[in-house]
Amino acid sequence: MKIYTRTGDKGQTRIIGNDVLYKSDKRIMAYGTVDELNSLVGVVIANLSDKTKVLKEELEEIQQLLFDCGTDLAISQNDKKHEFIFTADNKAVDWLEKKIDEYTDKTTKIQKFILPGGCITAANLHMARTVTRRAEREIVNLMQAEPINDEVLKFINRLSDYFFIAARYANVLEGVEDIQYRNSKPVFR
Repeated sequence: MKIYTRTGDKGQTRIIGNDVLYKSDKRIMAYGTVDELNSLVGVVIANLSDKTKVLKEELEEIQQLLFDCGTDLAISQNDKKHEFIFTADNKAVDWLEKKIDEYTDKTTKIQKFILPGGCITAANLHMARTVTRRAEREIVNLMQAEPINDEVLKFINRLSDYFFIAARYANVLEGVEDIQYRNSKPVFR
């Protein structure tokens, strides 16, 4: 099997359902950014320390779920043969919320914005958070033009919160303090 199709030579790609779209299409931008995020999560995993490797299994699960999100975003609205993988039944949003609550309980309360960074794992997780926010913007842009799987948007929205608190928890595991933004007024209550 050859991995090249030559469709891209004309700036196009084929999505699930066989529609051919330009690579600049909103749908391609949305699932492409989710794919970029998935790769970044792989970088996070590859750089986990001995102290932060406790996050490995859940980050690998997030990669699986991101692949499901990307698949659902790649399904043409004209495709009647394929069903969405990502559903409320898979409880992925609930799972993330439980992780967010668990790590919130393990970190100090903050009232001000913090600077992205700290230990290597935290810095990488903050980068994942910002790419998640970009993916969310791309998905919303697509959603404004055509129907999408709403469960994907919910998951991506919650995922950025997860990456924020997981970054803070990674700093706790490494014994590194978050650095508050010096000009921040109290924002978290």
